[in-house]
Amino acid sequence: MAFAPKAGCPMCGTVANAAAAVQTVRSSTSHPNVHVSPDVLWRDDNFTAYRESMNPVSSKGHIIIAFNLHVPSLYALSSSDLPLLVTLRDHAKRLLSSISSPTPPGPGYTSPIPARKDDHFRVGFITAPFRDSKIPITDHLHAHAYVAPADQLGWWRSVAYSSIAWYAIDDLIAEIRESVSNNRVKSGYESRTNAPIDFVPDAGARTGFANGNEHIIPSIAACDTELG
Repeated sequence: MAFAPKAGCPMCGTVANAAAAVQTVRSSTSHPNVHVSPDVLWRDDNFTAYRESMNPVSSKGHIIIAFNLHVPSLYALSSSDLPLLVTLRDHAKRLLSSISSPTPPGPGYTSPIPARKDDHFRVGFITAPFRDSKIPITDHLHAHAYVAPADQLGWWRSVAYSSIAWYAIDDLIAEIRESVSNNRVKSGYESRTNAPIDFVPDAGARTGFANGNEHIIPSIAACDTELG
């Protein structure tokens, strides 16, 4: 299996525990006294999201969205994974919107409410060789999402969340789209986050040659069983 779980990886352990928690929630009617960790906010076939409560970078909310597969780095992704990245970004923003609500989402969370105005939301990756010194996992791909400002950081840890190391997911999506098309997605639109292309999650995911033949690298996303 590609990107199989790695023994001893803390993130793989979190993903596995979240999967078990989802099963517990689904069977909670027969096990009403089973405790499920409140830190697991949401899980699907591709991602597991949990609240970073031990070492948050922001007092207003910090979420980690881990790939369920043991994907080692951003370099394992291709243009075929653009829809996956768009999904990650959208869920991250909606989760940030919801964590301050009276009833926080649980691990069975599947359909988030629309996100509120997200000017203060930050979603992205810490790129090598940098890392978060409090969450020093570098070989299992995961995104950080938090509500700015990052008021819980010391000076050393703040380097990982600065422009030196931080790769905003909007920048990543735009740069992949530019690399496979002639659209100036990142630099050619004044308000890139509201660009028309962003309303098409699959935009840029298909590549091909001048003769019309497509060259598509398989996505790491889990197959939708309903679509086959």
